[in-house]
Amino acid sequence: MTSAPRRIAVAGTSGAGKTTLAGRIAALLGLPHTEIDALHHGPGWEPRPQFLDDVRAMVAQDSWVTEWQYSAARPLIAERAELLVWLDLPVPQQMSRLVRRTLRRRWRREELWNGNVEPPLRTFLTDRDHVIRWGWRTRHRLREQVPATLAAHPSVRLVQLRSQRDVERWLASL
Repeated sequence: MTSAPRRIAVAGTSGAGKTTLAGRIAALLGLPHTEIDALHHGPGWEPRPQFLDDVRAMVAQDSWVTEWQYSAARPLIAERAELLVWLDLPVPQQMSRLVRRTLRRRWRREELWNGNVEPPLRTFLTDRDHVIRWGWRTRHRLREQVPATLAAHPSVRLVQLRSQRDVERWLASL
């Protein structure tokens, strides 16, 4: 691919920094960034019924950067993506980022999407799908999902970034 990609998906486990990296890529390349969590989460953390329709409309555009997540959305994104950037950080770094982010958001009661805020920290003990528990449980899934997606979509180019240094070097090359 000689020209810069115009449709880019950023993969990574929970807390790896997908949204931050997607925003940086979009800014560097002058592309629109759609935060996929904002399309997915409705009030009360309920999935928005129009989520997949919104994803279809977004990927139909000529250019975009988004996060590659949600099992129902991944195939739609991969079908149109030119580049998949895999933020493949070491588990301790990814989990540290996830815990720090979750604690910061909860402490500051940061509004995320559609009025949602992180739940009380005690829910870590009671909610099997608490974001930190989810991040730990799903930390290795991309090791199977990325190769399978590349096999199904051979025109998608992969950039695998295994450290923050790799991220910075790659961004500088854009």
